[in-house]
Parts: sequence; structure tokens; C-alpha cells
Amino acid sequence: MASNSMNNNKEHFPTWTRLQNKQFERALALYDEDTPDRWQNIAKEVGNKSVEEVKRHYAILLEDLSSIESGHVPIPDYDFSENMDDDDHVERHPKYLSLN
Repeated sequence: MASNSMNNNKEHFPTWTRLQNKQFERALALYDEDTPDRWQNIAKEVGNKSVEEVKRHYAILLEDLSSIESGHVPIPDYDFSENMDDDDHVERHPKYLSLN
């Protein structure tokens, strides 16, 4: 999810695949703020992305998180009933939300 301010210039930013986003998330968890050469290491983990692209992607992530936490992004009203069997009383996640 890209923010509105960054979305206006989206054509100038290369797209990220689901795999690259997952690699990015894992690399952020692996290389914390105190890691030397953090952005270079994250870019290597993602592959095919420069340090500048990784930093820009992180800035967009922080902006999106800020928007969500400040209430500017409405919380979706998921319909969990379609994912429940009659005998299944375990809470399930929406089938279109990948938690892997």
C-alpha cells in the first residue's frame, strides 16, 4: 500500500513483487538499526534493488504505518463467515489475506 503523496509519483518508482516485499520484511527483521551497512545488506537480501530503492521503500512503509496508526486508513470490515465451517469454531483469517 503506497501513500497518496508517494502514489502521485508512482510511475517514477519501480514496482516491488510480493517476493521482494517478503524478502524486504525479513531483511528488516534480520538487520536492525544498529547493523553496520544495514541498507546495503537489505538491498542484497532483496536483490535487484539499489540501496536508494530500499531506503525509499522503507520511507513509504513508515508513512503508511503512520497513516494507519493515526486513523487515516479505515479498518476493513472482513466477513469471516464465509471461511467458517459449521463444525469449525476456530477463528480464521480472510482467504485473500496471506499471512505467510
